[in-house]
Amino acid sequence: MKTISIIVPCFNEEETINIYYDAMTKLKEKTNKFKFEYWFVDDGSKDKTYSILKELQKEHSDEVHFISFSRNFGKESALYAGLNEVTGDYTAVMDVDLQDPPEMLPQMFDILEDGEYDCVGTARMDREGENKIISFFSEGFYKLINKMSQTKIIPGARDYRLMTRQMVEAIKSMTEYNRFSKGIFSWVGFKTKYLPYKNRERSAGTTSWNFWKLFKYAITGIVDFSEGPLMFATWMGTFFSITSIIAIIGIIIRKIINPLSSVNGWASIVSIILLIGGIQLLSIGILGEYIGKIFLEVKKRPIYIVKDKK
Repeated sequence: MKTISIIVPCFNEEETINIYYDAMTKLKEKTNKFKFEYWFVDDGSKDKTYSILKELQKEHSDEVHFISFSRNFGKESALYAGLNEVTGDYTAVMDVDLQDPPEMLPQMFDILEDGEYDCVGTARMDREGENKIISFFSEGFYKLINKMSQTKIIPGARDYRLMTRQMVEAIKSMTEYNRFSKGIFSWVGFKTKYLPYKNRERSAGTTSWNFWKLFKYAITGIVDFSEGPLMFATWMGTFFSITSIIAIIGIIIRKIINPLSSVNGWASIVSIILLIGGIQLLSIGILGEYIGKIFLEVKKRPIYIVKDKK
């Protein structure tokens, strides 16, 4: 019987861990197709997540393992830590709040067993129950990044997926500090089939994601997988440079033809100066984002630090 290693990032999830484990146990007993190897990753939680994981590991030491970080490093680091530990034939990435339907796993397993695909991913068909503003910007993000980047990301794609060992090894080889898993999953290639499903509410607790965190995550994705913002700054700079040269030539010609003419429209001039200044600051900000990413990469700091592991 083949083993599925399951990576489960946890941050302040004391209410959901046991609910999740019970649901997965029922699924395994019902299907009887595979064994599970759990790798729960405590991402520096402030509640009782760590103690609950320790107790769960003691009770089910044959299949449950956990990693506890020294502080909160983020979900991307938690995923990478789990990938470095898994030993199963296939590897799944799941959220502990059961928004990723466990009952899809048998179908995903069967698809990989056929040998045609290397990965089975999931994509939400709708965003029912989600904040309307977040939904609007999420849809805009997928449209934007797919226009700017050669690495295509399926709209509504989730981290929830089942992968072959070969794909896992490919992802592990990408040791970059700034990580955007949806882009990494796509960038490494391999044949992937996506299964649609309807959005689900959390089984318990509240999400740690908010608009600002999602916005920063989106910026990371765009900067990590696209040079589009740099090209935008270059083209805007070129456009305004040419416009300025044409305007200067026009002013010089006007002065030669009519030396007594005076330049009117100070309000317009100030507006133009402010516009160009704003474009310059925007371009500097874009450059700063890329330089900041380079700065973090060259320091070669660890992606995560482990406090405890079993």
